[in-house]
Amino acid sequence: MSVNKEQKQLIKTARTTGVWYLMMAISGILGFMVFHSQIFVSGNPEQTLTNLIELESTARIRLLLEFSIVISQALTAVWFFKLFKDNYEWEAWTLGIWGMVNALVIMISAISMASAIGIANSDISAMKDKVVLIQVFQNIISNAWGIGGLFFGLWLFPMGSIVIKSKRMPVWLGRVIILGGIGYLITTVIRYTGIDISFNRFLILPATIGEFWMIGYLLIFGIRPSNE
Repeated sequence: MSVNKEQKQLIKTARTTGVWYLMMAISGILGFMVFHSQIFVSGNPEQTLTNLIELESTARIRLLLEFSIVISQALTAVWFFKLFKDNYEWEAWTLGIWGMVNALVIMISAISMASAIGIANSDISAMKDKVVLIQVFQNIISNAWGIGGLFFGLWLFPMGSIVIKSKRMPVWLGRVIILGGIGYLITTVIRYTGIDISFNRFLILPATIGEFWMIGYLLIFGIRPSNE
């Protein structure tokens, strides 16, 4: 395969990776910012149960968006591996495996959502029993995403490392992504030590910036030739 043809194929792979990554971002934004709070009310399983019954179609849309996150996260991980495996095999394997762990973590959340919808609309007559079960599933959803922050951060390290080493994308993109990974890890640890710090959520801001920058770069430019 000629260098030019190989580069075109890499750009195609990079842009496909960007499409999956963008799908994951859109699914996440719609799921959390638009639909999640309409159904799952933190600390109020009674209201959550009412929402699951009265707004079942909305709850199922939220669940389908969770499916979309799982699928797009898995495909993003696989395509990142495909993009980088030839020159950065160890980092590519790490990136792919840790990305798949993210998909599995989100799948736990999706299983819990599906279970909550099923329980809410089941024939169980005792509302008290339903409330207890909804609270359990709600906690699993919250903690799947909360503890999942460990791997949401970890998969950014090999991603950023490849960008910096290869110089086939902006070096500062790689640095911001790694900073975002550190932010995810710190935020998760702080959350589960029970420390209430008002600026904690801002620690993942570099990850948000870095991931959207990565999506934009993959879709617009793809990847630079190796000789640049």
